[in-house]
Amino acid sequence: MAFASESPLDSLWTEYGRVFQAWDDHTLARWLAQTLGQLEGRAWRLSHPLIGAYRLAAQVAHGRQIWFKRLATPPAAYTESPCCRAPFLPLLTRDVRAEGLICQHCNEILVPFDELSAEHRALIEPWANNYEPIHAVAHWDDRQRKRVGNYDAAFENAAQEAEKMLAFAGNEIAPKFLDAYAAVIWEDQDECLEVRPEDVPV
Repeated sequence: MAFASESPLDSLWTEYGRVFQAWDDHTLARWLAQTLGQLEGRAWRLSHPLIGAYRLAAQVAHGRQIWFKRLATPPAAYTESPCCRAPFLPLLTRDVRAEGLICQHCNEILVPFDELSAEHRALIEPWANNYEPIHAVAHWDDRQRKRVGNYDAAFENAAQEAEKMLAFAGNEIAPKFLDAYAAVIWEDQDECLEVRPEDVPV
């Protein structure tokens, strides 16, 4: 979770993250390990406050290489990530076919799509194929907008469909990853279609 831009929201998140920067390495490592224990066994919304706090702490920890120092032992259910050796905590996004599952510690690809189990790919691929044209409405060019006639109505319809698709991912797809992973996080918003977490029912 990088905060390179200077938008008010990014500045706010930077402010939130300062509390973790003030902690020493041992305190930060223990907090991360304890929080992983609380996350275990559930599929979590990306917007959940506990996930937001964990992501901020994980960013600081990654910068300090906390998990390399082995200052705390994560719960046994979490395997080691191949990308950064932090505990395995994946994020499922709408871009899963292109990006696979994303690591919540270093933001790199944790599991490429082609390396997911056949069962998980069978769950995700139809969903991702259906979501792609819905999301694309937000990025139509002028020619596409004129062709549809009432673009505002098309945009609103796409947003409503995205809400349903994201809810399906949270209710039906993400929980099925718990047979392989200790916990999983799923994306519950689509900024391009102006779909907010509160618009996505579970």
